[in-house]
Amino acid sequence: MEQALQHFFAWFGMPSVGLPAVFISAFVSATLIPLGSEPILFGYISLNPQLFWVAIMVATIGNTLGGMLDWWLGYIARQGMKSVGEPKNTKLKAWLEDWGPKILLLSWLPGFGDPLCLAAGWLKLAWKPCLIYMFIGKLLRYLTMTWLLTLVPESFWHQLGHWLHLI
Repeated sequence: MEQALQHFFAWFGMPSVGLPAVFISAFVSATLIPLGSEPILFGYISLNPQLFWVAIMVATIGNTLGGMLDWWLGYIARQGMKSVGEPKNTKLKAWLEDWGPKILLLSWLPGFGDPLCLAAGWLKLAWKPCLIYMFIGKLLRYLTMTWLLTLVPESFWHQLGHWLHLI
């Protein structure tokens, strides 16, 4: 198992894969598979600071498309389960319908955002506004997280690399 994980992470080596790794990790982390894309994005930006905005946009687009995959899965599930009827929790349903696509500004939240995208598809919220609000929320998340990670001293990252036997 350990060797398989090493092989998996070696494939995502920053200089050899680069922006496709940023896109793939962002896309996959937006689905219901628990994976964080921030370390790969931050690593790429650390190695290529001149591509900051390009990397942020690639990650945002990948994460938004992954969120739209969740939206689509929710939509398809609703179509295939017409006999199930409306959700039982009418308070939650009313809350989601009141906020509409704007609620997807929160689609970046861990553990909450992915099911939120799924619920938006299930409720058949219009996909274009969902896409726009999802994009804005995810862009703000990547900008904030990357900025916060740049505040951590480089000596900490170097020490962490030694501790994890990466350096």
